[in-house]
Amino acid sequence: MQQLFLIRHGKPAAVWGEADEDPGLDDAGRAQAEAARDFLLSLPDEQRPLRVVSSPLRRCRETAAPTAEALGVEIEIDPGVGEIPTPSTLTAEARPAWLREAFQGRWVDIRGDLDYEDWRRRAAASLLTRGRTAVFSHYVAINAVMSLLAGDDRVLVFRPDHASITTLATDGGSLTLVEAGHEASTGVL
Repeated sequence: MQQLFLIRHGKPAAVWGEADEDPGLDDAGRAQAEAARDFLLSLPDEQRPLRVVSSPLRRCRETAAPTAEALGVEIEIDPGVGEIPTPSTLTAEARPAWLREAFQGRWVDIRGDLDYEDWRRRAAASLLTRGRTAVFSHYVAINAVMSLLAGDDRVLVFRPDHASITTLATDGGSLTLVEAGHEASTGVL
C-alpha cells in the first residue's frame, strides 16, 4: 500500500456568489499552501509524494503550486478531483442554496443533470492509482471520497478545513483511510 494525500485548497480570495467565479487564494490561503508544502516535504523520503495532481480550478492550482515547485514536478490537472458539477440550469446565485440542500441529504437525492452517486464513485476511483501523490481538491469532492470510505450515503460526513491534509492508502484497487485531516469548525457556506 502506498500513501496519498488528499488536500483541500487554501482559503480563497472570494466565495460563491461573489464577483469572481474562479478565485485564487488570499494571503491566508497562500500561507496555508506553503504550510501544506512544508508538511509534505517533512515526511520521510519513502512517504513523500512524487507527483502533484490538482483540480482545474485556480484555488486548487495555487494551493498545489508550492508543493509542485519544491518537488520539481509539473502539476497534473484532473477534473476527476474537481468541484461538484452544478446543474446546467442553475445560476451562480442559486448555487449556494443548491449546495446547502445537497449537504442536508444523501448522494442519491441530489437534484441535477447527472447521477451524483456515480460522480462520487468516480471521484474516489480517480485516486486508486495515485500512490505517493499530493491531490489538491475541494470540500465536496473530499466528502465524496470520505463518505464512500465510511460506508455512509450522506453528502456531508467530514468538514475539511482549508489546506486540511487527509492521508489515504491505495494498493491500486482499493482505498483506505489512514488519517483524516483537520476539520473546520464552520461549514463551507
